[in-house]
Amino acid sequence: MYPTLRADPARAAWIDATVTELAKFGERHREELDAANRDARFPRELYRELGKLGYLGPLVPESYGGLGGGVSEYVIISEEVGRHGLISGQIAAQGQRWLLDWGTDEQKDQWLRGIATGEAVFSEAISEKNAGSSFKAMASTATRTGGDWLLTGSKTHVNLGADCDVTLFYAVAPEGLTSFLVDMSLPGIATAVTDPVGLRLIRTADVTFERVRVPDSALLGPPGAGLQTFLSTFNISRLGNASELIGLGRRALELGLGYASQRQVGDGMVTDFQGIQWLVADAWTALQAASLARDDAAVAHQRGEDIALRTTAAKRLAITAAEQACDAAYSLVGGHGLYFDEPYTDIANDIKVLKVAGGSAEIMRNYIARRVLKDPGHEGLA
Repeated sequence: MYPTLRADPARAAWIDATVTELAKFGERHREELDAANRDARFPRELYRELGKLGYLGPLVPESYGGLGGGVSEYVIISEEVGRHGLISGQIAAQGQRWLLDWGTDEQKDQWLRGIATGEAVFSEAISEKNAGSSFKAMASTATRTGGDWLLTGSKTHVNLGADCDVTLFYAVAPEGLTSFLVDMSLPGIATAVTDPVGLRLIRTADVTFERVRVPDSALLGPPGAGLQTFLSTFNISRLGNASELIGLGRRALELGLGYASQRQVGDGMVTDFQGIQWLVADAWTALQAASLARDDAAVAHQRGEDIALRTTAAKRLAITAAEQACDAAYSLVGGHGLYFDEPYTDIANDIKVLKVAGGSAEIMRNYIARRVLKDPGHEGLA
């Protein structure tokens, strides 16, 4: 959709080229993508191919092998990934943002180019079984030993945890929450693949660290700055989540319309019924509203403005829009959509995962309410 981002003629041309190329990529590799999704298997060769095309490194300068773009390019690629059922580059983009914001020159030289081109796979080891959105319950520890650190802890819901080359491990050090870039080939690391309902192309794993020794140079940011490193990336990645949700909603609605416009019922087609038309109108309007909010946040970031409230509102709207579009698609196709060899259930399950990833719908609502209520002008209402 990109209702605002298309206003720039140069970007509009790039959008058209990107949309076309990623659609062709999806068509060319549909069989393998669908097979990998069924098996919860990371298709690493296709991931590398996306990297070679530049679609894994939108935020990375060209000097490091990236696209040299910004948040606008990032959200466009993310939406097309959802729209065509491709391998999400969300985790890679988060790693790139962390390295660009906090990484040393040595860390960038070691990892940034590979992550941007798909040659190296990144993951983030943050969530624990008893520590999700709140870091207060985090049990993973980082203790000093000479000039090194020993990392111990168990992480869950780690996308690409069993497939990655490097992970960002969060642990509690004496100074407080701290993040470490860890080479996954080090001794003391164990992984166990899990079986997620959605986003199965970037499958999840449980990751366990048992006294993993890393040098001081593995620190991302200073000790105790873990919350700052986390927040600096997740305000951006939330827009990626919103964009994939919009893309998934577009995919579901378009597939449903393609079927229903050819499906005869009595003397007419499914889409001739007013009740069905209302579902289409409401779903399309919700997707347009989410797109406008997402575009607004991307443009605000270009202007250097605070985007925390904008990104939160964009994701909140994108969740609603994607769910509404997916529900409408099921109404459009009826029993045709109730089989695993059709894409509707996969789309619905991807939406479920993205609804939680990067902050659930409830967390979005809580943040928006707090921002509005604490501001004397109620964030522009007064």
